Amino acid sequence: MKTGIQRQAVRLSQWLSPALFACLFAAVVTIPLLFLTPIHGLADNGDFYRAMLSNGIYRLPSQHSQYLSFVIQKFGLMQYFNENNVAVFSSQTLVVKLAVLLNELFYSRHIFDIRFLAAVYEGFFLGAIYLLTKALVHPHRNISSYIIAALVVLMFADGTMTLYFNSFFAEPGMLIAAMYLFAALMAIVHKCYRHDWPMIVLFVVSTVFLITNKQQNAPLALSFIVAGAGLLFLPTLSAHRLAIIASLVLILGAGGLTYKLINSEFSTVNQYQALTHGALIETSDPSRKLEKQGLNEAYALMRNENYYPKTFTAVKPSDPNIQKQLLNKYGTGWLIRYYAENPKQFAQLMDLAAKDVMQTRVSAVGDFARGSGKKAGAQSTFFTGYSRFMSNYFPGRYAFDCLLAVAFRAIYSVSAWLDYRAKRTGGLIRFFLVTGLMTVCVFVPIISIIGDGDADLAKHLFMVPVCYNLTFILFVSDVLNKRLWLANDSEETTDDA
Repeated sequence: MKTGIQRQAVRLSQWLSPALFACLFAAVVTIPLLFLTPIHGLADNGDFYRAMLSNGIYRLPSQHSQYLSFVIQKFGLMQYFNENNVAVFSSQTLVVKLAVLLNELFYSRHIFDIRFLAAVYEGFFLGAIYLLTKALVHPHRNISSYIIAALVVLMFADGTMTLYFNSFFAEPGMLIAAMYLFAALMAIVHKCYRHDWPMIVLFVVSTVFLITNKQQNAPLALSFIVAGAGLLFLPTLSAHRLAIIASLVLILGAGGLTYKLINSEFSTVNQYQALTHGALIETSDPSRKLEKQGLNEAYALMRNENYYPKTFTAVKPSDPNIQKQLLNKYGTGWLIRYYAENPKQFAQLMDLAAKDVMQTRVSAVGDFARGSGKKAGAQSTFFTGYSRFMSNYFPGRYAFDCLLAVAFRAIYSVSAWLDYRAKRTGGLIRFFLVTGLMTVCVFVPIISIIGDGDADLAKHLFMVPVCYNLTFILFVSDVLNKRLWLANDSEETTDDA
């Protein structure tokens, strides 16, 4: 009987690969959530306009509030000249325009159904699930490979991640691009395909898309240059190596261009909240510290104030006097000096960020559409077990995050050294990839606190849990397939499927 079960399992694995299993599993848990009425997604917290107006999408008249409480499914499509300028430079525009095109072809030229945007994301997402799983388990089709496939779905098809698809937030593009760039490098490590260059192109395109997807991603260019530096060790011709160097320079240029195109309003909002949600909190005497740094101590009353307040505020942040008397007197350099002189406060803020490091849910908005029978602001718990476990039990200490980064680097440095001595490249590529991901996990919280304080931390830190999850699944797959210290299997085969 045992032999018969094993024979059936082998037969099943021949037509249902781990990658295909993961893809089907992900489709089963995401499609009903996103596309069946009443739909699930994320309500607007006020940021949707950045992707909507410049792409000819507007809100339909409604007697109800269209913010925070419920997901809006249908919007209007402008029929005439769009006078709105691009709010922010973002590659997200490519995805929105593709969704609008599909909407006009298959549904309406006047009404936009947000499910077309989710459909675009879903298509790319399922492809990313397939490639990521294949890159992690190739060439094996054993029970461990199917366990890894299931873990990939649990981590990346988690409801708190996929709910973003039915929204105009930029995060789904970041998630999918990160999965592709990681999978591309791992496909090279495990020799999934006969030729490396398609995966190198995919890595570069995905990385550039991720960096330009959101303006706060500009500093990530440095991390992903590190992640891709292992490609320089591939046994290629000099011309190919020059092409790889040019690709890394392109990634750096994308980061520089994204940073340069940050508009003044975006910078002003971040600068204001970096003080009110950063330097003024986690301290018992903000007035004295402001005065010591050359600012009027009266501005300490603005502690925890948002640039766009939801309720009455005594001081309007956009007032010209605030610009002249406050914002013109401090900036990033001032904040760095302030935290250097107040290290205990900075450490407390970093621990505050660390508590949200695995939080992928946007807590301020609802996940249900109006008419679903749910109360305003209600949030879905469907297929969110992984994110709930990690947000509840992941240590909320920044020191732990740093130690974890050091530990992963140390683990993968062993295989890098072994492969370097044996003139193999897999361990080196894997080491640089893990190093790049860990720099994201260590430095993004610092950049977020200095750049915008603790305002919207879950969204600002979104790339941190993504990078942690990619590293976790890599480590688990290497342990289960017994190649933690040896990146390449001696019996690996290649295919073009």
